[in-house]
Amino acid sequence: MSAVPVVEDDAQPGPAAHRPQSLLLSFLGAVVLDSELPPLPSMTLLDLLADLGVTEAAARATLKRMTQRGLFSRGQVGRTAEYALTPLAEEVLREARERVASAAPFEHPAGEWTLLSYSVPESRRDLRHRVRARLTWAGFGGLRDGLWIAPGTVDVTAVLGRSDLVEVAQLADAFAARALPGTDLDRLVHRAWDVPAVRAAHTWFIETWSRPPRVSGSLAQLTLLGADWLSLLRTDPGLPAAQLGADWPAPTSSAVYRRVFDGLEPAARAALERSLRASGRLP
Repeated sequence: MSAVPVVEDDAQPGPAAHRPQSLLLSFLGAVVLDSELPPLPSMTLLDLLADLGVTEAAARATLKRMTQRGLFSRGQVGRTAEYALTPLAEEVLREARERVASAAPFEHPAGEWTLLSYSVPESRRDLRHRVRARLTWAGFGGLRDGLWIAPGTVDVTAVLGRSDLVEVAQLADAFAARALPGTDLDRLVHRAWDVPAVRAAHTWFIETWSRPPRVSGSLAQLTLLGADWLSLLRTDPGLPAAQLGADWPAPTSSAVYRRVFDGLEPAARAALERSLRASGRLP
């Protein structure tokens, strides 16, 4: 989704595990992108991250890094710093929103697969990490080193089209695939993905967001919901239900997310506007 890994890997779901940048990107994608709001004063962002348990030092360092990476443009009004989305940030957030807002993010046409083969030298660990993070977000699981598979038909050109991955794109080969008779799809799915871990991630999300929120304030709640949802979308690329049983929890996760999001969004937007009025950014 850009020259930086916009959706980052988090060790476990929950506010303490999400990186501050992941939390900010969740917030920006949910209530700032395409909203025509003015630049956000630093205190609005710092207060939000504080509500989510991020220290002021870590929050300020995150704002600085995001500015250096081209996700924020920084301005100054008097003694107050303010931040606006850059075109790069808008691009990557819109790309993420396509799957975040999908009514059925875990569903693909039955029988469709995408195979991708690529090669990156072991010495290029930074590049290998970027490629793997990008492929994971796009729904790919590793069959073996350099050979990945994803359910459905994936636009590999878009996946590897970032400027920092251009050398990989030139050495990658992608194929639309279907399983031939005799292929053990159950074994293939369990080899490419940790299916019990995927199920556990769905169960955690459903149980967590079916209870009262873990943080106070609609804006913080919506931000945390989005960060947890992105974590789940990274974990489950949309594994085929035929290989997973009738009780596969993905549809329930989608329903829970949509219900909670729809309940929180109006209040969260209103809270952000109140904050901007109090700072003089809105009339």
